[in-house]
Amino acid sequence: MIEIVETDAGTARITWHRAKKARLVLALSHGAGGGIEARDLQALAQVLPGHGVTVALVEQPWRVAGRKVAPAPKTLDTGWRGIWPALAGMALPVISGGRSAGARVACRTATELGAHAVLALSFPLHPPGRPERSRADELLGAGVPTLVVQGGNDPFGKPEEFPEGAYELVEVPYGDHGFAVPKRAEITQERALEIVTGGVVEWVASLG
Repeated sequence: MIEIVETDAGTARITWHRAKKARLVLALSHGAGGGIEARDLQALAQVLPGHGVTVALVEQPWRVAGRKVAPAPKTLDTGWRGIWPALAGMALPVISGGRSAGARVACRTATELGAHAVLALSFPLHPPGRPERSRADELLGAGVPTLVVQGGNDPFGKPEEFPEGAYELVEVPYGDHGFAVPKRAEITQERALEIVTGGVVEWVASLG
């Protein structure tokens, strides 16, 4: 089911993948250069409803409007705030999540919006080649239970670059920023996505 939501940043869109007996809602938005067709978002939308989690794939207003480049972080946060009432409308705890830029938005707004937890897929710890420009404060400031799922070869931050903190981290071996693995890797692309979905399923079950 597709739901259109008006926000102060423009018109957003939610694609719902509903669980039959949902106990949680997992809201996931895309990165700054792609949409909800990302392999990890689609995999989670297929798997999580079978585990009692309704998945809401959220398209930010800039994406719905057909623009190719994401706006400033402040505008992304405004869009997310505007979408939140629709996400919380099922009267279930909502896990705020996203990939890359969407993960940053989820971290920055989690406490303010009353998120149950945060799922950060491919958290962009720093711009490629610029480790000194760390965004760790956003991740560490989420203020709720947080899971990071990170590719082992992500140029925006490899797992070993992440600081210690009150969050969990699942590594996808060989994965890049989009969790793509090279053909020469010791795991298949299918296995890489199983690590993503399996890690999230296990973490969600631990949230209670």
